[in-house]
Amino acid sequence: MAISQMVNGELEEEMMIAHNNVVSYSSWYQSKSIKESLKESELDYLHALIESGIVSGDKTDLIEQKISVVEKKIEKYDAEKTEILLGSSQVGKENWVQDIEGEMGKITGVKEWEQLTQTYDYATKKFDYALLFFQICIVLGAVCIIIYDSPALQKGLIVLMIIFGIIGTFLSIYGYTLAP
Repeated sequence: MAISQMVNGELEEEMMIAHNNVVSYSSWYQSKSIKESLKESELDYLHALIESGIVSGDKTDLIEQKISVVEKKIEKYDAEKTEILLGSSQVGKENWVQDIEGEMGKITGVKEWEQLTQTYDYATKKFDYALLFFQICIVLGAVCIIIYDSPALQKGLIVLMIIFGIIGTFLSIYGYTLAP
């Protein structure tokens, strides 16, 4: 039981770290979305300047150059968002555009973090069930000690205690095999 509790605690800690990364990377994704949206607004404004005739003549070339730069920024933000959402391993090396501490291809995507969180959650639930069965096993053992005047009932409780202990053990092993 103590080993199951220790492993369950470690898995819950890893699950919280993964969940925090989901939140962090989601915020990072949202910041890229906001930047992309601002650049799209800027692009619309620049197009409106040309279309309305406010900017004409030799200044049109300058605005068109600016439009080209803004369009490239929009493409860059879109590619960064995709890599943050899916992860570097999913977008392929040729599509790596976002670095972490100067290294490309190191991003674990939001969806990957979500999947990892769900996997940890599922494994910890198995450990929680195992701990429940271990605790029932302990209670049955305590009741067995108290009921010393009925050997038949004691034997029945001992059998139940062993069954619950075995179920708890199998659930612990199953939870451990599920953990990433």
